[in-house]
Amino acid sequence: MPLAGVPLLGHALRGALSCPAVSEAVVVAPAAHRAEAESLSEDVCRQLGSAAAVTVVVGGSERGDSVAAGLAELGDAVEIVLVHDAARCLTPVAVFDRVVAAVRDGAAAVVPGTAVVDTVKQVDANGYVLATPERSTLRAVQTPQGFRREVLERAHAGGSAATDDAGLVERLGERVLVVDGDPLALKVTTPADLDSAARLLAARP
Repeated sequence: MPLAGVPLLGHALRGALSCPAVSEAVVVAPAAHRAEAESLSEDVCRQLGSAAAVTVVVGGSERGDSVAAGLAELGDAVEIVLVHDAARCLTPVAVFDRVVAAVRDGAAAVVPGTAVVDTVKQVDANGYVLATPERSTLRAVQTPQGFRREVLERAHAGGSAATDDAGLVERLGERVLVVDGDPLALKVTTPADLDSAARLLAARP
């Protein structure tokens, strides 16, 4: 899906490789788009003058399977892993930097997040309200999510069924730290989101 003439993956990879701490990247793509992802990755590296090693692998049927496939391709020297969604293609480099810094400072798992401005209701299967969580304690979580590699590997060894990798780590009993996210890290999932991303991209300095 293009944004200002560039596929979302291209924008996302540019952001990731612009983070000085990123020395290796694994792009997980559907089998039908592997060649396209490889060509795009080469273009981004050439444009940035990046020396990072970029590999493209085929993902699985579920999100967790795809993350596990990417994780298996990382070099032995990698100790900190960032899991990023191409759909959050405009995530600023500063968010990558914050996540990496927090893992380096000792956190096992780190996610960026923004404050929730809407009132949120927890409901039962019939739609009746069970509870109203205190809004000040809620965060809308974004990517990249950062992990000590051994923690993420242990998390996936226990099963990959979760909406995000931090959820898998939580099951291990490990604490997950939330750092500041950014409105630019919106998730592009609908045509309206794509329009919003185009406006944000055009407004960037």
